[in-house]
Amino acid sequence: MAKFIKIYPDNPNAKEIAKVVTVLRNGGLVIYPTDTVYGLGCDITNTKALEKIARIKGIKLDKANFSFVCHDLSNISDYVKQIETATFKILKRSLPGPYTFILPGNNNLPKEFKKKKTVGIRVPDNSIALELVRQLGNPIVSTSIYDEDTLVEYTTDPELIFEKWQNIVDVVIDGGFGDNQPSTIIDLSGPEPEVIREGKGSIDIF
Repeated sequence: MAKFIKIYPDNPNAKEIAKVVTVLRNGGLVIYPTDTVYGLGCDITNTKALEKIARIKGIKLDKANFSFVCHDLSNISDYVKQIETATFKILKRSLPGPYTFILPGNNNLPKEFKKKKTVGIRVPDNSIALELVRQLGNPIVSTSIYDEDTLVEYTTDPELIFEKWQNIVDVVIDGGFGDNQPSTIIDLSGPEPEVIREGKGSIDIF
């Protein structure tokens, strides 16, 4: 049975964050708030946890398009190839924010993602998510618990999320009501930015 931990986004309690980080380090799965929908995440370095998330999603791990949730731009550069000036300007202008950026991966990618040419990177504008990643010391691999077919209530209400997921994950963070719109996905791996999915983030800046 998962723990249900209340954390206030205005001033995340360091002790509560540390509890969740311990769970992540031990290979646990965590549902946490972002600036869009709630996410399901684990430590990027834990193979067993990555495999668990892939199983939950019903996909093979090497085929999974998970996002890497990073703390800041320097965190991103650990996993992607040299960022060109134009791309860097876009990232700097948009992050933290409700975007997933697809960028060419580098050789530091965990072995499970080595075959991938590109990775999706997120720096959400949510202090709980950013603090988790900062304390963990490396990115969280994440996928949304968003239901593509119907805008159902459980995607936004932490108590309903807990009801649905309590026997599947190790922690559900109650960080207040989430959004029911996913992030905007922008592919920056080609010559021009390409909008893959329009979500919460405005595409006007591209």
